[in-house]
Amino acid sequence: MIIVAAFYFYTTSHQRPLSPRTHWFGGGSNSGKLELTQAAGPETLDPEEQVNVNVYKKGVPSVVNIKSRSVSFNFFYGVVPEEGQGSGFILDKDGHVLTNYHVIANARQIEATLYNRKTYKADLIGVDRAHDLAVIQIHGGGFSPATLGDSRGLQVGQKVFAIGNPFGLSGTMTRGIVSSIRSVQEPGGAGFIDEAIQTDAAINPGNSGGPLLNSKGEVIGINTLIASSVGQSAGIGFAIPINTAKAVLNDLVSIGRVRRPALGVRTLPIGPELAQQLNLPADYGLLIIDVISGGAGERAGLRAGTERAFLGNTPIKIGGDLIVAIDGQQVEDQQDLSHIMNNHRAGDTVTVTVFRGQKKMDVKVTLGEAREQA
Repeated sequence: MIIVAAFYFYTTSHQRPLSPRTHWFGGGSNSGKLELTQAAGPETLDPEEQVNVNVYKKGVPSVVNIKSRSVSFNFFYGVVPEEGQGSGFILDKDGHVLTNYHVIANARQIEATLYNRKTYKADLIGVDRAHDLAVIQIHGGGFSPATLGDSRGLQVGQKVFAIGNPFGLSGTMTRGIVSSIRSVQEPGGAGFIDEAIQTDAAINPGNSGGPLLNSKGEVIGINTLIASSVGQSAGIGFAIPINTAKAVLNDLVSIGRVRRPALGVRTLPIGPELAQQLNLPADYGLLIIDVISGGAGERAGLRAGTERAFLGNTPIKIGGDLIVAIDGQQVEDQQDLSHIMNNHRAGDTVTVTVFRGQKKMDVKVTLGEAREQA
C-alpha cells in the first residue's frame, strides 16, 4: 500500500494541464495567434479563366431544365408513372425552346425550369424525329434567348462548352474540345446524325438537348448522346450541328413538322464492280431505278430504268439516269444524298448532274417533300 500510494503521488504531482495556448502545429512561438499567409489583393482571373466565366454568364440564362411525365404499363396492365429529364435552350422572346425529341417523346406533361428557378408548363410545338429535335414553348416574359452560331467549318481542337442539367444538377458547365466531326447513329437507331460534333466535354444523362457553345458563347450544337458502356461520360459525347436545327426551325414552329426535301426517286448505289457489269460511264453514284409518280424527279424529267434485271434475287430496272453530283457536290451513296438534302428545304431548286447513257448533263429539280418517297 505504501508503494502504491507513493506511485500515485509521484505521477499526479508531475502532470500539468495543457495550456489553452498550447501550439499543436510544431515549433514556433507560443504567442496564441495563428499566422496565415494572405493574398495581396482580390483574386484575378487569367485569360483562359475569364473566357470560361464569360461563356457561362452569357449561356446559362437561356438554358432550361426540362422534366417530362409519361405513363407506361406493367405486366398486370397497371399504370406506371414515368419521369424523364433533360435540357434545352430558349430560342426567342416568345419562349420557344429547342431540345431533343427523345427528351419529350411520349410526354403527357412537360415542365421547364429556368436558371432563376422559375418553372413553367410547356406546350409541344413541333418534332423532327429524323433529326432528334423538338420545339416546346413556355409562356411568360423576360426570357433570355441564346445566340445561335454557325457549325460550318468547325475545327478539331477548338474549345467547346456544354451547359445543362446532368443528373438534375441545373446550371452545370463542362469544357472540352471538338474531338472529331463524324456521322453517328441516332438514339433508337432512327438514322444518322450527319456531321455530328464529337467532344470530350463531359456530357451525362440530363445534358441531352442542352447547348454546346463556342468560346464566344454562341450555340454551335445540341448535346444529344454519349458513347459509354456505363451510361455516363467516358469522354466521348456527340452534338447535333446547330445548322441542322436552323434549317428546320421555321417548319417546326409554323406547321409542327418538317417538310423534308426529296428528289422523288428511288435509287441504287453504284460501285466499281457493278458499274463495270452495267457498262456505266462512272464507277460511283446513284442509279435511278424508279421515279415517283407526280414527284419532283418526274416533274424535272429525270428518267428511271426500263430494262428488267436482277441484283441477286432482287428484281431491278436498269438503264436510268446515274446521279453523280448535286450542286457540284459529288454523290457516291445515299449518305452523300442525305447530307445534301439536310442543307435544303422542300421547294428549293438544285442542279442534279447525271449520266444519261454516256452523256453527262445537268437537270434543274425543284425539291418536293420526303413523303413523296416510299
